[in-house]
Amino acid sequence: MTAAPAPLRIGNASGFYGDRFDAVHEMLTGGPLDVLTGDYLAELTMLILGRDRMKNPGRGYATTFLRQLENTLGLAVQHGVRLVTNAGGLNPAGLADDIRALADKLGIAVRVGHVEGDDLLTARDWGPGVLTANAYLGGAGIAACLEGGAEVVVTGRVTDAALVTGPAAAHFGWAADDWDALAGAVVAGHILECGTQATGGNYAFFTEHDVRRPGFPLAEIAADGSCVITKHPGTGGAVTTGTVTAQLLYETAGARYPGPDVTARLDSVRLTPDGPDRVRVHGVRGEAPPPTLKTGLTRLGGHRNEVEFVLTGLDIEAKAALVQSQMDAALARCRPAEVRWTLARTDHPDAAGQEEASALLRLVVRDRDPETVGRAVSSAAVELALAGYPGFHVTAPPGKGSPYGVFEAAVIPAGAVPHTAVLPDGTRAAVPPAPGSRPLGPVAEPPPPPPLPPGPTRRAPLGLVAGARSGDKGGSANIGVWTRTEDAWRWLAHTLTADRLRTLLPETAHLPVTRHALPNLHALNFTVDGLLGEGVAAQARFDPQAKAVGEWLRSRHLDIPEVLL
Repeated sequence: MTAAPAPLRIGNASGFYGDRFDAVHEMLTGGPLDVLTGDYLAELTMLILGRDRMKNPGRGYATTFLRQLENTLGLAVQHGVRLVTNAGGLNPAGLADDIRALADKLGIAVRVGHVEGDDLLTARDWGPGVLTANAYLGGAGIAACLEGGAEVVVTGRVTDAALVTGPAAAHFGWAADDWDALAGAVVAGHILECGTQATGGNYAFFTEHDVRRPGFPLAEIAADGSCVITKHPGTGGAVTTGTVTAQLLYETAGARYPGPDVTARLDSVRLTPDGPDRVRVHGVRGEAPPPTLKTGLTRLGGHRNEVEFVLTGLDIEAKAALVQSQMDAALARCRPAEVRWTLARTDHPDAAGQEEASALLRLVVRDRDPETVGRAVSSAAVELALAGYPGFHVTAPPGKGSPYGVFEAAVIPAGAVPHTAVLPDGTRAAVPPAPGSRPLGPVAEPPPPPPLPPGPTRRAPLGLVAGARSGDKGGSANIGVWTRTEDAWRWLAHTLTADRLRTLLPETAHLPVTRHALPNLHALNFTVDGLLGEGVAAQARFDPQAKAVGEWLRSRHLDIPEVLL
């Protein structure tokens, strides 16, 4: 009888461009690993890299990763840990070359491969102002590089989960249509992709663990695609079914989680405690992926300016009305395309501290012409300093405005994208699309659990019985809500409808809201289309990435059964 192959230990050391710099070193020295991944790309990051490339065509990649390798590349080679990262951004070949140059400088022999083909900027006319156009590739190119002997693999825009599916497929020799195994790796990759969000970071019940410096996560992946999520011994934070559930719900939508390699069925995921700081993820089912690839477009949308007026003490509403009336004349002269006023009532009556007695009135203006939202607006605000409401001041001196970006999603046939693995010896290997496809379709709503029997209720915050995690996808927001007991799930499933969510979060009242139930996770996932305007780079609202919408929801009061409190 042949013994089952040992699990593949894949760690993560970066959830975004700007994450903990020392994490690569911590993960390489904290315990055994086979592969270490790093995710540096996000919608906003692509815009930043696009602007970098405009200034210097030789850049366009996440330079942080190269600096991290200065004192860790030797460790990785010494410990036999392969490095897989999307830090290549818009220039994976350039980063691969610079890693080779660094290795030569350090006297380290290392084989570097890279993946390209995602950059479609010149492939077609995307319209005016587009800075970047990148298809989201899967993990097959990464697998080809590893099978070709690469010890470091650099990619451009791949799906975040591809950093895990590629190494797992290469290690276990999965076929390209081994949907269930690939789907299990996608789920593992999604849990790992945001780093410490899986180990207690940004966690609703953060007071239950020491999360001052959570360790980065790793997955022990088995040959069937199941895995155990854990972290290195002695590191901070925690790995629980709750922390893993929170990350599973982050920036996802319905039961089908599509990608280039496979569509993972999130409604099949099961989580089981497997000891301290260990959660087993199993039962994941997969389907053939869609026939198209998502393509992210970024462009400069125009320019914006912002002034934040501080209103203190009495007559807050009247003071806000005065500022707006005084600014009306200047705004009428320059006529920005968009003018938005918001008043945040952060003030408290009879406050012992001045800051606690103050509210914030924010003016945001946008226009394609930088002059329209520049000094014409800032100067008008400054001129009110001695002629405005009593106690006039602003949080920062008004400036001349700054450019903002817009993210758009397009689709392109998978076979039209030149996915290419460039092996360490320079061989260029074409990577075919997945061997099958299945158009996405809705999943029937699962039957609800039995409702709780009637009983006394108490008005209380939702967060006493439910956790939440929210995030952004283009202009839409997702809000995942979960419970930790069966009884709380029975109540939540019948109580928190899409209409109830609109009532609790008035900003969503006139927007399309879709509810998806995931009974295995005791969770609901809501998508709110249009809440974020044109995406995070456009900074359309106070919380442009919807990071705290879930916590806002948890703070809202409902009539909750007393048996749950």
